Amino acid sequence: MQLNLEDAALFLRVAELGTLSAAALERNEPVSQVSRAIVRIEKSLGVRLLHRTTHGLSLTDEGDTFLTHARRMLETAAELDVELSGRLSGPSGWVRVAVSPVLAQRVIVPSLRALYKKHPKLQVDIAADDRAVDLARDGIDVAIRAGVAVSENLIARKIGMHGRKLYATPQYLREFGTPKKPEDLDKHRLIANSASQSLNRWQLKSSEALKGPKRDATLIVKGHTRADNTSIVLALALEGVGIARLNELLVAPLVANGSLMRVLHKFDAEEPIPIYAVMLHERHRLPKVRACIDHWEASFAALAKKEAQK
Repeated sequence: MQLNLEDAALFLRVAELGTLSAAALERNEPVSQVSRAIVRIEKSLGVRLLHRTTHGLSLTDEGDTFLTHARRMLETAAELDVELSGRLSGPSGWVRVAVSPVLAQRVIVPSLRALYKKHPKLQVDIAADDRAVDLARDGIDVAIRAGVAVSENLIARKIGMHGRKLYATPQYLREFGTPKKPEDLDKHRLIANSASQSLNRWQLKSSEALKGPKRDATLIVKGHTRADNTSIVLALALEGVGIARLNELLVAPLVANGSLMRVLHKFDAEEPIPIYAVMLHERHRLPKVRACIDHWEASFAALAKKEAQK
């Protein structure tokens, strides 16, 4: 089998464009030259890759298999080129990160000036959404996720820890009263997240737990108000709409300046949750991806240290 990357690239473009003439025009070559190249590739592989008809081209089963491997060959070559050049000139290029809106606003965005100062050739594309993304389909280099199971085709690296607590504004608590025990929440306006049901499972100790053996309770919150975005949940809490379950590291500045107050802190039962940087296997070794993850791990550590000192 005598194949090279140029053969893989040619076949990929023929398959994507659907005609030999379109591929020839793109390459500024005669159609006959492209046709001969395809025939040579088929002879080298010993199989027919394309069905040729008057209506155009279609892939055979073998052609579909070769297309998958051709893509993989070209992606691997591109990644190798980036990695080797990165070692010489430093991390460079676009890094697309999927992250929740609140983490984007409180961690990723504030970190970018320092990241760019350290690695001026890096460029970051932020996809901010609470919903889980398909890394391959959506072209994501790294997703920042909290406490989630990872499938076999993904790599996960822990970059921080966080916990979620209950918060409300002083204005809300003056108007509706401060809950003294978890059972009091039935009488309050609670803010739920409609995009992630796991965020509506509030882990609290029962009121009896303080008097005897620990007994945790899970409150399933339907919400007086719901939003599908953590930034909007935070905004609702800041407007005094109700009590919300929020990331404690991210709202620490708002607690420090008196905008928010902890609620039912004696009844906390939730353990800290790890935060992961999740990547496809073929992406996690790229210098540009590693540089971003190293930087964001340091950002989470700085936040945790600052909070511990208070």
